[in-house]
Amino acid sequence: MNDNLLRGSLVQLRAVNSTSDAELFCRWSRDSEYMRLSDASAVRLSTLKQTTEFIEKEFENESLAMFAFSIWTLEDNRMIGEIDLSGVNWASGESIVGIGIGDRNDWGKGYGTDAMRIVLRFAFDELNLHRVFLNTFEYNLRAIRSYEKAGFKIEGRQRGMLNRDGKRWDIIYMGILREEWESVMREM
Repeated sequence: MNDNLLRGSLVQLRAVNSTSDAELFCRWSRDSEYMRLSDASAVRLSTLKQTTEFIEKEFENESLAMFAFSIWTLEDNRMIGEIDLSGVNWASGESIVGIGIGDRNDWGKGYGTDAMRIVLRFAFDELNLHRVFLNTFEYNLRAIRSYEKAGFKIEGRQRGMLNRDGKRWDIIYMGILREEWESVMREM
């Protein structure tokens, strides 16, 4: 058994807090590139009040079908992102995962991959799920590589689903089964 289920080699996961986390979430939402990497909807700016209310509604009032965490670096104890398992279907044993590393200075440093591995351990060992899945955008190659490092496989795509800057992009669907995750963990 792992002595700290929510700790990896680079980051640890903590509860989301509307009071202390809202300012960072709000700042990240003002970065259009970050928003275009994390959401297919049109970029929408949020005030601090709107962000705080969103966190209170979505994260602090978690249902049995959602588990949300903030991502903190181990090296210097900074909050750098968020990750959640949502829409947990207990009957089929599956959930969708979402992740965002907010500050561009923290991109490409392995934090997201480490956080994803932690949340997969939580999903499979603690929640006893069978499958975790996600979607991303064809142009988000850094995320696709990170997800593949964590063990995700491409399961399908919606061709030309997203229109960005006058070009059509596919939405990529990826998933990982418990036995695939166990295999990845044995190889580490």
